Amino acid sequence: MASVALRLNSLLTSSPPHVISLRSPLLARDHLFLSLRAPHQRLIVRASSSAAQALKITSIPTKPFEGQKTGTSGLRKKVKVFQQENYLANWIQALFDSLPPEDYKGGLLVLGGDGRYFNKEAAQIIIKIAAGNGVGKILVGKDGILSTPAVSAVIRKRKANGGFIMSASHNPGGPDYDWGIKFNYSSGQPAPESITDQIYGNTLSISEIKMADIPDVDLSSLGAKSYGSFSVEVVDPVSDYLELMEAVFDFQLVKDLLSRPDFRFIFDAMHAVTGAYAKPIFVDRLGASPSCIMNGVPLEDFGHGHPDPNLTYAKELVTIMYGSNAPDLGAASDGDGDRNMILGKGFFITPSDSVAMIAANAQATIPYFNSGPKGLARSMPTSGALDRVASKLKLPFFEVPTGWKFFGNLMDDGKLSICGEESFGTGSDHIREKDGIWAVLAWLSILAEKNKNRKVGEKLVSVADVALEHWSTFGRNFFSRYDYEECESDRANQMIQYLRDLISGSKPGDTYGPYTLQFADDFAYTDPVDGSVVTKQGLRFVFTDGSRIIFRLSGTGSAGATIRLYIEQFEPDVSKHNLDAQVALKPLIDLALSISKLEEFTGRQKPTVIT
Repeated sequence: MASVALRLNSLLTSSPPHVISLRSPLLARDHLFLSLRAPHQRLIVRASSSAAQALKITSIPTKPFEGQKTGTSGLRKKVKVFQQENYLANWIQALFDSLPPEDYKGGLLVLGGDGRYFNKEAAQIIIKIAAGNGVGKILVGKDGILSTPAVSAVIRKRKANGGFIMSASHNPGGPDYDWGIKFNYSSGQPAPESITDQIYGNTLSISEIKMADIPDVDLSSLGAKSYGSFSVEVVDPVSDYLELMEAVFDFQLVKDLLSRPDFRFIFDAMHAVTGAYAKPIFVDRLGASPSCIMNGVPLEDFGHGHPDPNLTYAKELVTIMYGSNAPDLGAASDGDGDRNMILGKGFFITPSDSVAMIAANAQATIPYFNSGPKGLARSMPTSGALDRVASKLKLPFFEVPTGWKFFGNLMDDGKLSICGEESFGTGSDHIREKDGIWAVLAWLSILAEKNKNRKVGEKLVSVADVALEHWSTFGRNFFSRYDYEECESDRANQMIQYLRDLISGSKPGDTYGPYTLQFADDFAYTDPVDGSVVTKQGLRFVFTDGSRIIFRLSGTGSAGATIRLYIEQFEPDVSKHNLDAQVALKPLIDLALSISKLEEFTGRQKPTVIT
């Protein structure tokens, strides 16, 4: 420090002002400027960042791993696979090798996840590789927590270059179960196939990982920490998302409903990420009773549960909603918060119906849609209920492959507002992901609007009433999905090839029992925005009465193959709308199992899950 003082003293005695750069460790602050004045003289001192000089980047040699190709929603494997040395690091480095430098160099990225086992260790790896590749700043949710819709919301609000989501969505968590990673781009939507294909290509030839030599980041405390030119900010996982929900919905309208003594609401967070959001939103902001939240503490293994909000895995909630003295509205969300299930008293709303009913009521009940939706869209396997709403409201309509990124392109082009998938995903263009809590707030808004003039003691409009009114207007699309999880992959692929061969020889007018074929195909999609084409998205048998049978291999599992069978039949007759879907669809279900020879190929006598 004495030498510094001597230099200062000598410069102060010289006549012109001087600018000097000091690299003393004692003045190690980023771009520190000092203005010291002697009579008629001025000295400006710039202390360059010794921390920036000290950001050491290490090149770690590595070798490729097989099988790092992403599925519908990122790379998903068992935890033990990701725990192999450099397995996750290889994929993260391959991603940076696949992105244009301008998409991340010196830029801002978001990082979060669903709280599952291995997220905390993975977050440190991702942060260090991001720093090693020249990222300027990482925003990470406290304790590594950020729901998938919240990541999209934060990316969009903070104008980030993109973000990492650490999640295997609705798959089980824990040391012996699943983990996953995906990357969302600057609009908040999942990376397009053009990027994920490049990532996979780079995983096959990767030879080095660039990693910054920085200590592990304390993710338990809010605040920013700098490491030279790179910084990490730990943020509240709820605040940006809650701010967005307040802009979309009429919170006072919903609060009035939840404060009624004759209305009861229950939300099952399934010990997953929405446990971090349920209390701040439903209880603290909207005034619901704290007792409305079930399984509200996020756990690394989801309490040994399967965080998939359907009739099988959310059985505790289903039992309550079909029991005596059931609440008026029951809802659940999944591991990373992007899926939802809606139930009334003894009444299940299928995801296909849910998006159609939200769309039909959106303009009247949700301020964000005061001018009406721009357009509607569904994934191909989702029932045609939404098509009928689009037709009646004279709105543009799109049928896309499974995968939210296809909706994102339409949203970014201003063609789409509300969309959904039969796999319990519903959302809108407020972000570029499906959004479980958004769907619950949408249903609360519908019920709040329809009951706002009902006095206490008067019969309330129920979830079932909303559904029956909708079906009387649009007709009912009976719909069910059979999931056969973790089938032997080769046998599942043989069944799909058998069906492709059957389709190639089929023609309109062919009869299948009482059904006459309109067409059969392997669904392909040409994106109306960028012209990209995807093929082999699902095998369809469409009959002249509008009935459909669809077969598809799911890309969301981590082991084996999941065969999904979708069955749909349109019923315009109001007197039949109260039929149980399994009863109404039984002839089609029997036909589907016969056509596919599913039991013969897989050995499965019954599905894992029926929805």
